[in-house]
Amino acid sequence: MSKLSFVLGGFLCCIAGISAAQQKEKQAMIRYLDLHTPTYDTIARKIWSYAEPGYLEEKSAALLEQTLTGEGFDVKTGVAGIPTAFVASYGSGEPVIGILAEYDALPGLSQEAGVTEKKPVKAGAPGHGCGHNLFGTASVAAAIAVKNWLQQSGAKGTVRLYGCPAEEGGSGKVYMVRAGLFNDVNAVLHWHPGNQNSAAIAPWLANKNAKFRFYGVAAHAAANPDKGRSALDGVEAMDYMVNMMREHIPSDTRIHYVITKGGDAPNVVPAFAEVYYYVRHPDMKVVKSVWERVVKAAEGAALGTGTKMEYEVIGGVYNMQPNETLSRLMDQNLHQVGGFTYTPEENSFAAGIQKTFAETTGINNPSSIAATVQPFKIVTESNGGASSDVADVSWVVPTAGVVTATFVPGSSGHSWQNVAAAGSSIGTKGMMVAAKTIALTAYDLFKSPDVLKKAKEELINRQGPGFHYEAMLGDRKPALDYRK
Repeated sequence: MSKLSFVLGGFLCCIAGISAAQQKEKQAMIRYLDLHTPTYDTIARKIWSYAEPGYLEEKSAALLEQTLTGEGFDVKTGVAGIPTAFVASYGSGEPVIGILAEYDALPGLSQEAGVTEKKPVKAGAPGHGCGHNLFGTASVAAAIAVKNWLQQSGAKGTVRLYGCPAEEGGSGKVYMVRAGLFNDVNAVLHWHPGNQNSAAIAPWLANKNAKFRFYGVAAHAAANPDKGRSALDGVEAMDYMVNMMREHIPSDTRIHYVITKGGDAPNVVPAFAEVYYYVRHPDMKVVKSVWERVVKAAEGAALGTGTKMEYEVIGGVYNMQPNETLSRLMDQNLHQVGGFTYTPEENSFAAGIQKTFAETTGINNPSSIAATVQPFKIVTESNGGASSDVADVSWVVPTAGVVTATFVPGSSGHSWQNVAAAGSSIGTKGMMVAAKTIALTAYDLFKSPDVLKKAKEELINRQGPGFHYEAMLGDRKPALDYRK
């Protein structure tokens, strides 16, 4: 056992031995959340139906803001230069415990809820394939539960809910970090919809992304091709060079792209073309290095095709900074809350969803996964994975999160199957597990200044000497139109 783990174990044993009065207060939080589950189910389903992409979440943000205002929170809207970002606070003084909420949807994933076949509500429209309708709602529910305890007990401290837009590629939290909105926060808690219940620490990838725009000269593709310079040629030449580059970069790097504009008609040499690139890696320094080579490929493509190129960085996030101190505490509370069971109807829905998977998962009883809390573990090796702007928060404030079983086990991320589950009762049940876990963990942190101190010391140690936060996306303004 490491020295850090031994010390953490001592702190958490102290927390486990909380008084009967404190346990009673925590049970009151759970009862509140159980009693008001129908209210939060309604909110989650409304946000699911709005399905608003990044920086366009006007209805979703407004609904959460109104809910918090009605509960006595001081709500500041339009923070960090983002119309759909907000900060809602209740209480005064320290500690300040932050809770993150997300609510953006993904393009092109429209899907009816609770059905076991691909069936868009509206073809080509957005959908909540990452379950952020549940994310935002559970976080708000947890913040209100903590507020109720602060109000009733008269305890000192502040609970602060951060309304965070455009997590999906827009890096909303990065602008919020850059604006200093987390500077006075002692700890941050978050969660994410998933296939199981777990507080495990796992690597998240650093990510930088941009839209590369090529400008050429239009001409008749048959009568006067020599007069034209194809912007699409520039895009394709860039793609070819980047694809050759894959052999000569670290093997755990991820590069993916989509051509967002390739021209309008085959008989017109395209005067404009655009390609949208992501670069990911577990180490942000590698991302920066590979990114420079991608830019060089774009510059070479423009030179070779006689076109002009410019690029706009849309987003950029750090790799996740783990905090074992907080994560073990969240794991303890997740185990106290426990999982949930499926009804016969939910079992039927889950079985139907599993039949749609391209490959068998080997999970014959998905309900057992939802009912189980996975053992705590620390994963250090990365085999790929997701990126999130939560990572930038984790480099400036001690941060920890959980995953709960809101989706049918075996489902892939960003899928129509996830959209169907995120609007179903399975999604709601998993959402409330997250709300309870966050609320109980926040309560423990209000009661445990020594844990907050230890979490801060751990962060400083992981940052390393001389760390100074600088956003991966530089000083650009929020890319408010990236989903338009």
